[in-house]
Amino acid sequence: MSYGHAGKLAAIVAGAQAGGAKKPTPPIDPVLYRRDDVCPVLADRDIAALYLILKDEGVTQRQIAELTGQSQSEVSEILAGRKVLSYDLLVRIAEGLAVPRELMGLSYGKDGAYGGDEVTVPGPPEGVTDEMLRRHFTAGLAAAAFGRPLLAGLLDPPPTMGVQRVPLPSRLTLGDVADLRAGTGQLRSLARRYGGQADIVDAVANRSMRLLSVPADDAVQRPLRSALSDLHEFAGWCCFDARAYQVARTHFTGAVRLARDANDPYAVAYAMYHAGCMTEERGHPNDALKLFQLGLFKLFESHDPRAPALEAWLQVDSGSAYAHLGYPDKARSELAAAWDVWQPPHENDRGGLEWVTSLVERDLGRIDVAERFAASSVRHWGSGGNRRDAALPAITLAELHVMAGEPRGLTMAKTAIDTVALLHSVRARERLVPLAAALENRRGSDGRELARMARQVAGSLVTHVKMRA
Repeated sequence: MSYGHAGKLAAIVAGAQAGGAKKPTPPIDPVLYRRDDVCPVLADRDIAALYLILKDEGVTQRQIAELTGQSQSEVSEILAGRKVLSYDLLVRIAEGLAVPRELMGLSYGKDGAYGGDEVTVPGPPEGVTDEMLRRHFTAGLAAAAFGRPLLAGLLDPPPTMGVQRVPLPSRLTLGDVADLRAGTGQLRSLARRYGGQADIVDAVANRSMRLLSVPADDAVQRPLRSALSDLHEFAGWCCFDARAYQVARTHFTGAVRLARDANDPYAVAYAMYHAGCMTEERGHPNDALKLFQLGLFKLFESHDPRAPALEAWLQVDSGSAYAHLGYPDKARSELAAAWDVWQPPHENDRGGLEWVTSLVERDLGRIDVAERFAASSVRHWGSGGNRRDAALPAITLAELHVMAGEPRGLTMAKTAIDTVALLHSVRARERLVPLAAALENRRGSDGRELARMARQVAGSLVTHVKMRA
């Protein structure tokens, strides 16, 4: 991590870990919040009942006021029956008393829903721009990963709604965690084959958070949080694939927090990597580079056997960010480091790394090298039956051939368009737009007709995306 923001970020992180005033530890045993009689109180956000329980446990009214940032008169009013409805105050109470937010439905609510064939994307709150939300997202991930703010830009959290309740098991075991991971794996396979699945995975991820309120041994709590982190990271990627960016940001941030709670630096880095990919593809390579480098920083703490593979992915996408920022030498250095640190053992893994490398080489103007990597990626990624993934290098390869004026370009473009038409991936469809532009620049009616088809397929799912105020 010798380029860009890495040195500055490392210094900030080191300073954050070494110094700074710490908030006093609340005089409350966290086990209290997992008790069978307390969980329903938290789920109902019955603050009066919560305060009464705390008083029964020996926490004074003055201590409650100090911890929650309220006056003693406000605490008295709540104890007398005043309802707490303000989201900001609920969050302040949860943080002050060290109540896990998910137990009060404050972190992973369904802000934005998916229905039918349409994707509803929540618009930003009044007075909040997309740039402000992006900076909030980047700063929030950094704070979630390292336990304190590292970057400027945090906003007040938007309101969320609690999830619906259905019966839960009386106690969790490692078998339940294994089932959760298996279910995530099945959904991931489905998404890789067909794309989409954002509505399903978003709902599953939100509802699965209720498992944290079920009693479980300490040996189950950490793997449970790690498994939930994996699920939320996947939900974030599916929502990104569906252009539901704000919902994706919520899931990525939740994944990082859960992974940090589980003391799983690999999962933290994995979520930050995919969050960075989304940020870069939206046209913000500088912010993406920050996330990639912070992910690398966390990965250095990991002893997970998958760490070299993730390090390679973080480096190759850092190369992409550097290319977009206009630093070709740094981009090539990151590509070389990525391939040096890890040799993908499986064709599917190799295909993915080759595709990103082809994009970077294309952006650097080395079209012949980009074509070789894209062709190899099509062979390797296509061998795993993952249609959504295999479609991406196929589009890139067709675009390169069309740009070069090669005869095979039109046939390859038609195949790529037909493949993407069968997918539910908005992301894959949007990548047909540069191909359409290349086809329009090619002489002949065949190129124009294929360009029309490409734009039609690219817009057929995008037109279902609606912005909600």
